[in-house]
Amino acid sequence: MPTLDEVKSAVWSACDTFRGTIDATQYKDYILALLFLKYISDLWKKHYDEFAEEYRDDPAAVRELRIRRKLERERFALKEVEVRNRDGKVTDRFLSSFDSLFERRANDNIGELINIALDGIEQANDPKLKGVFRNIDFNSEANLGQTKDRNRRLETLLKDFGKPALDLRDVKEDVIGEAYIYLIERFHSDAGKKAGEFFTPRRVSELVAKLAAPKDGARICDPACGSGALLLRAGEEVGSKNFRLYGQESNGQTRALARMNMFLHGQDSARIEWGDTLNNPLLLEGDHLMRFDVVVANPPFSLDKWVGDGVKSDTHRRFTRGLPPQTKADYAFILHMIAAARPAEGRVAVVAPHGVLFRGGAEGRIRESLVRDNLLDAVVGLPAQLFPTTGIPVCIMVFDRAREAGGLREHEKDVLFIDASRGFTPGKKQNQLDDDHIAAILDTYRTRAEVPKYSHKAAFSELETNGFNLNIPRYVNTFEPKAKIDLASVQKEIQAIEQDLAATRKVIDSCLAELGVRA
Repeated sequence: MPTLDEVKSAVWSACDTFRGTIDATQYKDYILALLFLKYISDLWKKHYDEFAEEYRDDPAAVRELRIRRKLERERFALKEVEVRNRDGKVTDRFLSSFDSLFERRANDNIGELINIALDGIEQANDPKLKGVFRNIDFNSEANLGQTKDRNRRLETLLKDFGKPALDLRDVKEDVIGEAYIYLIERFHSDAGKKAGEFFTPRRVSELVAKLAAPKDGARICDPACGSGALLLRAGEEVGSKNFRLYGQESNGQTRALARMNMFLHGQDSARIEWGDTLNNPLLLEGDHLMRFDVVVANPPFSLDKWVGDGVKSDTHRRFTRGLPPQTKADYAFILHMIAAARPAEGRVAVVAPHGVLFRGGAEGRIRESLVRDNLLDAVVGLPAQLFPTTGIPVCIMVFDRAREAGGLREHEKDVLFIDASRGFTPGKKQNQLDDDHIAAILDTYRTRAEVPKYSHKAAFSELETNGFNLNIPRYVNTFEPKAKIDLASVQKEIQAIEQDLAATRKVIDSCLAELGVRA
């Protein structure tokens, strides 16, 4: 049985088929879809063999019928599909499994066959897998090249996934899930700023999830869920399986990856919607926004041109504090998240650029309203270069709707500021948060401790005096005074050096004289 490291290495090696000819932003979908196909195919094959052993004493026809009936109740079903020519004549029939495709890997229509198999899997698992493979075309000339090159690449890819290191029959689900997230993270790292979408690195996801602190029975949402990694980390933080995950993603292909990610982590009941959260929120109960115990997100930073008809005619009263500027949607996501959190108890943790802390205009008025209503609990400043898509430093803002119902007096309306910008381990491409860095942030947050040059608990009056500017250096002074220079000591050192130099010159002159060389 292959280990996690072996699975990760084998799948990453399979990417060599595309490297140098196709960008990671394109080939990632093919690799991840094929990994999902291989997983459900191997699981199906394993159970087929187990049922065959169970009914080994039955006549062949009866045994096969019983096996098929049991397999119809599998978590993921496979079905027989047909291939037709232009005249509609059936030219081939096969089970929509990886093994069937592997047997046909040298066929000159292999891209078409993979598409047919994936379509068959969607049909056999409707509505669970409906649309999961819709945007992935293995017969695309634009993405995979002309027929000869495309066929060669796909044959090589099938061979790579057919190696023993990717025999997934006995591999635990969490291994497959972790390998899937590993690939997503590597793809985004390789693509860098060309990725076009924001991916939350693993350690940042862990920190956001721990700050959000979902409890047993929590309903958890990420309204800009991307490939779903942050949502899954928040679920893991619960410590039990008693939670539900909800997400929305505007990119159809990314949403498909998120759904596969959920299945590979055993979160079959997760609800991932496809659409623009700001203009068309789809996580609804009747005509109203669903309410969640925890809302987490790493939305796209300072999204431009985000205001559409869905915002202008918003019926969910998300923007009663003001409409954020058309050029920057940061507070639009924040206001949506707060509106989606349960009144008097919901918690929100959001990754944002530092501009949300100090920009003026409409954003300044929204920020003041949030602080006056005692919703903001903490601001955590993180190091630069944590993300593959941007080098800017970011912050995490934590909102707690329990504070608005607490009846706190103004002097108790404090906000904790943590400057963790210097706590990181340098990496080749990105900086990293380690266990110690995360532990320091969490310990400070949970105890609301005042640590010199690291954290400060700002009273409401202090926030008000600063005009509700939340720029972290206003509250956490990290200035390190330079040591005073003792000029007398420096002068003595200079004199000693000059004396040593003079003595050395005398020795050199003496040696030169002995050699008959004039100084």
